[in-house]
Amino acid sequence: MAKAAQAGGIVAGQCLCGGVQFEIDTPARWAFHDHSTATRRAHGAAYATYVGSWRKRFRITKGSAGIARFEDKPAKTVRSFCARCGSPLFCERARSPHMVNIPRALFAGRTGRQPLYHLAIEELQEWTYTGEPLVPLKGFPGVVWQRSKKKRRGAGDDPFELSRADAPAQGSHERASLISPCGISHDGKSRR
Repeated sequence: MAKAAQAGGIVAGQCLCGGVQFEIDTPARWAFHDHSTATRRAHGAAYATYVGSWRKRFRITKGSAGIARFEDKPAKTVRSFCARCGSPLFCERARSPHMVNIPRALFAGRTGRQPLYHLAIEELQEWTYTGEPLVPLKGFPGVVWQRSKKKRRGAGDDPFELSRADAPAQGSHERASLISPCGISHDGKSRR
């Protein structure tokens, strides 16, 4: 069995409401991304990043009475959550009784490990972000988006586009009438 590294410091973490607080000695044993179905459902996310700590280097410092537990018998895991705010707190696996896995996002500081491993990568969902280039979304500071890989349409390729002949003359106060394929104009009146 591998020996625990000498503790270099302590890093604290907590749930969303702060009702449950804990700490581990650093460096953590490992860090990994878990793409499994059970983890996606427990976190409501594409995957969760965990930090693994030896149980003897892990301490609950506040709120142990506010921890709810769920035993997933088929997966042989026990997941703990804050009973007040619902934050996922810990995941314990039967095959690793001396370890506690804690969501990385709950820590306020560095844990001494970067996530190098991916568990259940074969369960990666097609909608998971995998590093494609992102660009700022105009008019929404702090929001970025992934541009579509579809080829841009040229003029005249869009069946709903007004041609220059159909568009009102510049400076004219006439309103163009757009009619959908089902015969409803933009003003809600039927044109059939």
